[in-house]
Amino acid sequence: MGFTLEGPVLEGAFVRLEPLGHHHADGLAEAAEEDRDSYRYTWVPRREQVGAYIDTQLGRAADGRLAPYVQVDRVKGRIVGATSFWEPRPWPSGEGLCAIEIGFTWLAASAQGTGVNTEAKYLLFRHAFENWGVARVDLTTDARNARSRAAIASVGASFEGVLRNSAGSWVPGEEGRLRDTAVFSVIAEEWPERRTALEARLAGVRERRASGGTPGPSRTRS
Repeated sequence: MGFTLEGPVLEGAFVRLEPLGHHHADGLAEAAEEDRDSYRYTWVPRREQVGAYIDTQLGRAADGRLAPYVQVDRVKGRIVGATSFWEPRPWPSGEGLCAIEIGFTWLAASAQGTGVNTEAKYLLFRHAFENWGVARVDLTTDARNARSRAAIASVGASFEGVLRNSAGSWVPGEEGRLRDTAVFSVIAEEWPERRTALEARLAGVRERRASGGTPGPSRTRS
């Protein structure tokens, strides 16, 4: 039997990942219209584009290519961004899932540096490795996006190199141009160590919050 890509609700202490639906439109629009300075290399819809954005993501989901999520800040009870599993790749036998990518990720400015990104990646990694049994999880970004590259490295993904002219640019004004793509990954053999490190990092965030510390935006989206 082949693999069907379906993303369940994934919930942690700081973030809940809910499968994307049209009922999330207003919350996504509010999150997308926060300070957009960090979105230079990441396409994030404007308020008036959110409906079409959801239609596009749900269309990819219907084709089996994508499992889109909204990211909900559990403390504030509001949507703060989006992410997805996508590009599932089966084992050569066609049975089960060999690899998958985490992508289409963005966070509102107010959620950056708060632990939301770290926990979201932890939940996605854990589900991919421990429920689907993948051998590899990919993460990619525009090679020029230093902020995103630092955030990906901060959750334990290994940098593998740059694929030149590998995908269409998402930068406004660069429509029709190609970008260089920085490729990162975590593989199954690394996951136990990466899991321990991420859990320790999240425990630190919980301790800071409990002691009254207020995480804020940082250059690496922790």
